[in-house]
Amino acid sequence: MTGEAGAGERLPEVDPDLLRFAWGALPTATDDLPGSGGSIRGRPEDFRVEEVPAYLPQGSGSHLYLKVEKRGLTTRDLVLALTGEGLAENAIGVAGLKDKAAVTVQWLSLPRRAEAAAAALEALPGVTVLERSYHRNKLGIGHLRGNRFEVTVRDLPAGGPELAHERARAVLEALAERGVPNYFGPQRFGRFGNNAVDGLRVLRGERVPGGHRLQRFFVSALQSLVFNDLLAERLRRGLFQRVVTGDWARKHDTGGVFEVEDAERESERAARLEISATLPLYGRRVRRSQGEAGALEAEVLERYGLRWSAFGARRGDRRPSRVVLEEVELEARDAALTVRFMLPKGSYATVVLRELTKVDVDAPLASPAATSNDAPEAVDDDA
Repeated sequence: MTGEAGAGERLPEVDPDLLRFAWGALPTATDDLPGSGGSIRGRPEDFRVEEVPAYLPQGSGSHLYLKVEKRGLTTRDLVLALTGEGLAENAIGVAGLKDKAAVTVQWLSLPRRAEAAAAALEALPGVTVLERSYHRNKLGIGHLRGNRFEVTVRDLPAGGPELAHERARAVLEALAERGVPNYFGPQRFGRFGNNAVDGLRVLRGERVPGGHRLQRFFVSALQSLVFNDLLAERLRRGLFQRVVTGDWARKHDTGGVFEVEDAERESERAARLEISATLPLYGRRVRRSQGEAGALEAEVLERYGLRWSAFGARRGDRRPSRVVLEEVELEARDAALTVRFMLPKGSYATVVLRELTKVDVDAPLASPAATSNDAPEAVDDDA
């Protein structure tokens, strides 16, 4: 296939280990606090996710909306059940893709004329249709305000739930003040953490198994890995709760973005978690940073032998470096911890849980080869 790098551009070889996701390369925002320890996902009920929709169906229209609870299934499994009834995949709407090792609640849509296909979902083991309604448009990826999580942490270390609760509470209080690092979690990088390796191969024009959609996802994983590295570098340099000259900062209340000219003044707002720096997912539509921010971005890109032009075929975006943790509750019960919280769309609960436990949550498996071509069962931006 033809690579995505700029015409005539040759990309250097990069140590594959640098391109593999590893929690150890990503400092936490609460390195000064001990974690609760413990483990998650011992059973599906220990990890519950419910979408917070951007809007609710209005009750009439050409699309059937189904609110579905699923257990031990990916969102892809639901889509396949519908396509098995003859429904075209592009006619099915979802707002986000949800994990298998969890109990999740989400909305799906399908054309009203194909309403009979909904019976395939109701017959699927592990699926319960909670609500039915209608709306004028198809549900689309990103039609979300966020996700609510309820996670149970078991197998607590010596000291029991009381000590774990005390430590977890201190971490949650610190995150409420400092913000949560908006890292991409391990789900983005495949079972063996190798998707970014294949992303660089795609940019080089090498042959990578999989269709165009999968290859684009591999490049997206490379963009995500570089984002994580840049955010980690800011944490290491004491810039997590600050902004620097040239940053494009985002207002947490309105979503407005502006260029930072007076870093000292704006860092006071960042310290209050009113604003945060945004970091690039490189592409042709991304506004470049100037000053200190631009120099740091160029430094991190250079580690991979990359330039902005390598991502010229991608649109790109900017992603906040921090997110605000909302609706937080914590309780100790039955020798376990239960934590509830809400995150904005696109953010990863695994990042919060790693801060809380100081355990490498959902760490990738050891890779049996240099590359895995390992597409995840669900590309879950909200896990």
